[in-house]
Amino acid sequence: MGPVQLSTTVVSSQSFRARLKEDYSADISLCYQCGKCSAGCPAAFAMEHTVRQIIRMVQAGLITEALRSSSIWACAGCETCSSRCPRQVDPAKVMEALRIEAKKQGLVTDREADLFHDLFLQSVQSNGRLHEVGLMARFNILSGQLFKDAEHAPGLLSQGKLSILPHKIQNPDAVARIFANVKKKRGGNK
Repeated sequence: MGPVQLSTTVVSSQSFRARLKEDYSADISLCYQCGKCSAGCPAAFAMEHTVRQIIRMVQAGLITEALRSSSIWACAGCETCSSRCPRQVDPAKVMEALRIEAKKQGLVTDREADLFHDLFLQSVQSNGRLHEVGLMARFNILSGQLFKDAEHAPGLLSQGKLSILPHKIQNPDAVARIFANVKKKRGGNK
């Protein structure tokens, strides 16, 4: 990335930052770049840009760069960053909002991460919790890596770490309501 004219990028991205605040309740203007989010992030080692840097990119108007960053897909959504934030910016929510916006704008650069993300949510929506075997089988088939990590399955199955059949939760209606509320908030999108 070359030199950036902030007076231009910041002004031209005001509508995007306003949409983050309005649609996702993510007010990045509150962030003063203390770095606590990045210092506590367990996925920071896998990111090209830390959470703090992603937020700064959006503050500076480098929206496309932030949306194309593989870092937004490396975020585990554990909310460690959000719990550490002294300004209640909710960086985990910002990262999720950026993933949604990247999909909407066709700027997803890591197709496998996007596929995994979608399949993970589908598994939780269908079963009320994650079914690892089903997730990995579908991921391997859809990503064209049929036998990826298959050598680990027998050992994990014999140790009882994996279950062939999904476990169902007792109250699937509660999960259905959660997904319906999310879909409603996102305007009918996934």
